[in-house]
Amino acid sequence: MTVRVRFAPSPTGSLHLGAARTALFNWLFARHHGGTFILRIEDTDKEREVPGAIENIIESLHWLGLDPDEGPGVGGPYGPYVQSQRLARYHDVAEALVASGHAYPCFCSAEQLAAMRERQRAAGLPPGYDRTCRTLSPEERAARLAALAAEGRRPVIRFAMPLSGETTWHDELRGEITVENRTLDDFVLLKSDGYPTYNFAHVVDDHDMRITHVLRAEEFVPSTPKFVQLHSALGWPLPVYVHLPDVLGPDKKKLSKRHGATALLDYREAGYLPEAMVNFLALLGWSLDDHTEVIDCSTLIAYFTLDRLSKAGAIFNPEKLRWLNGVYIRRLSPEELTDRLLPFLERDLPTSVPRPISRERVRQLVPLVQERLATLADAADLLVYFFLPSVEVHLPDLLVKGVPAETLQRGLLRAAEELAALPVFTEAQVLAALDRVVAELGLKRGQLFMPIRVAVTGRTQTPELDRTLVALGQEVAVARLRAAAAQLAAVASVADGAT
Repeated sequence: MTVRVRFAPSPTGSLHLGAARTALFNWLFARHHGGTFILRIEDTDKEREVPGAIENIIESLHWLGLDPDEGPGVGGPYGPYVQSQRLARYHDVAEALVASGHAYPCFCSAEQLAAMRERQRAAGLPPGYDRTCRTLSPEERAARLAALAAEGRRPVIRFAMPLSGETTWHDELRGEITVENRTLDDFVLLKSDGYPTYNFAHVVDDHDMRITHVLRAEEFVPSTPKFVQLHSALGWPLPVYVHLPDVLGPDKKKLSKRHGATALLDYREAGYLPEAMVNFLALLGWSLDDHTEVIDCSTLIAYFTLDRLSKAGAIFNPEKLRWLNGVYIRRLSPEELTDRLLPFLERDLPTSVPRPISRERVRQLVPLVQERLATLADAADLLVYFFLPSVEVHLPDLLVKGVPAETLQRGLLRAAEELAALPVFTEAQVLAALDRVVAELGLKRGQLFMPIRVAVTGRTQTPELDRTLVALGQEVAVARLRAAAAQLAAVASVADGAT
């Protein structure tokens, strides 16, 4: 059997983490078995459709590298199948079900249905359609159909669920599941607007597209008896069902917007790498073993089997994602990291920095920050002082406890003089020059190096001082030291006056 799987989102918003995890599991399963991964847009609920959602879904999957293997070419060589383009097929199948007695037209108005639900609530009964139209005589049904047609309207088509017995099916992850048919509703197949419901359309699609395995969220378990009965009524074989565990927030409730940004492309904009996201999503309900956390895509494909899935909900841990992203950033070559950082620096550096950002300059700076990056978006803050003509220095950061401001001011000036005199501006030469000033003033390294760091970067934390100075360049470093010394001179003069 050739494995064929599908990811079938509704275009009701941006693709979020939970749905992306479902897409990834389907894609990995197809790749592991040399099968086919299909993208299908289930857009039959037009009232809830969000403009741009289809494009967002396609872009999100493409970012992760989950491009479909087959499709009609909408939006690309293997664009998604779209349910709204298959309406005639659903009508044909619904008519066949009505003709075989497995479905029937329902003429109940919205007001009648609301009154029925109110009566059920008052009586303490579970909500559900009371099958009023199921028992209409052929003559009454024909009369009502003619009356609706004269008004240019159409009835709802409902499935005639068996009234007794049980529905049993096998879930590959959860085992055998049985439900009593008397608890099941006569659900709608076709709405009055002519569009199919999800419960109906996806069964037709899965059959027509020869889907062998359905990997989807566990929220669909209660609806599965409907799908099983539909397959039976149509004489179609069941696919293998695999209902995946939920993705949970830190509070162990189903992941939602209250847990933060869950739209997949929000993470792209925040500087996460797609390969890190694939690794992270794969571990939400699947594991290679009990300890391995960094797993590349080729390894995921090689070992992705259903027996490694968990039944328990998977906790979304944003700190783990950030850590994992840093691991993948450190695995990039300096050249590749440079290319990935450039768009973020173009976006995030101050507008006063000339554009375009020099790729060569970024490549020079990458070794200074690669070990410190957790996301690509961190780079602008870590590198900004290398691109500005001058930096703002917070005066208290220049001061060192126990060292007079006049001594520090003299130290900055002497450091500027020593650095300006260097014929070769290398890390070794810079460090030797600074050590000469430290010895001359009778200070410890830290007592002078911290004010120098603040003077040239405006920061108290940077990469190693010698590397930072060399990356800034001799002229810039000297100018910033002299500017900071001028600030300290004012403090020193005030201190002298007070004395």
